[in-house]
Amino acid sequence: MKNGELVIDVRGLTKRFGDKTVVDNFDLAVPRGTIYGFLGPNGSGKTTTIRMVCGLLKPDAGSGACLGFDVLTESRKIKERVGYMTQRFSLYEDLSIRENLEFFARLYGLDNRRARVDRALEDLGLSARARQLSGRLSGGWKQRLALAACMIHEPPLLLLDEPTAGVDPKARRDFWDTIRRYASEGVTTLVSTHYMDEAVQCDRIAYIAYGRSCSMRRHRRFRSASGLKASSSPLTISTRRPRASKVRRALMFPRALQHAMLLRRCGTQGPHALARLALGPESARAARATRACSG
Repeated sequence: MKNGELVIDVRGLTKRFGDKTVVDNFDLAVPRGTIYGFLGPNGSGKTTTIRMVCGLLKPDAGSGACLGFDVLTESRKIKERVGYMTQRFSLYEDLSIRENLEFFARLYGLDNRRARVDRALEDLGLSARARQLSGRLSGGWKQRLALAACMIHEPPLLLLDEPTAGVDPKARRDFWDTIRRYASEGVTTLVSTHYMDEAVQCDRIAYIAYGRSCSMRRHRRFRSASGLKASSSPLTISTRRPRASKVRRALMFPRALQHAMLLRRCGTQGPHALARLALGPESARAARATRACSG
């Protein structure tokens, strides 16, 4: 697969659970070697889309390919060639870091397993903790271990589902340094996130709401279209819209504000639309943020 070719190319993906349509006619095209951001609120269909792309869920409609394999008929081949990091830590907590990585190396049928595990430990800075039980690690170290397990078989595609949720800012920065290093080596990454400061580090961004795509752009064009500008602080967003003082007060809940502003510019009208996104305790504040961002 050459530079410029599509690692993921799916069209019309649809998934229903009962009478609820979770993903609705979704298209996605991810070029090789890019970091592709997948931005959207809880319940928007990000995880379901990722699971369909990597062969864990069969779409009810749609077609396409991942790594050159059909998502409908060749899911096993896809699963063998991707690294998928789930939202929750899913490795064995009663095994050590080394034992977990050795298990995954055997699972993938790799040769030179000891050398591969040693390289993975060194690559993610885990060598000094190799004997530590996984269940006793902090969130940031669990994240490193999960990423090491994803990369043990050297996949050309990484699928990361909100990988930095619940970890401290330094761990987030270290994680993104690693992702950029993998990208420079030719690894393609599809990463879902809630954080705008992470989204603007991606080469391209797709915004999803109600299971539908609102926008797909290069990150600079996305920022221009959304009216948002990321600052050096991960918890600060500035806006070129008027009534900035009200916006600044809403920054106590930055995620709600970001989604409010983006949905306004994606064609979702009115504060009540935010409540329908099931943002939990943030929804009311998101509605106020929407009103504050109105021209």
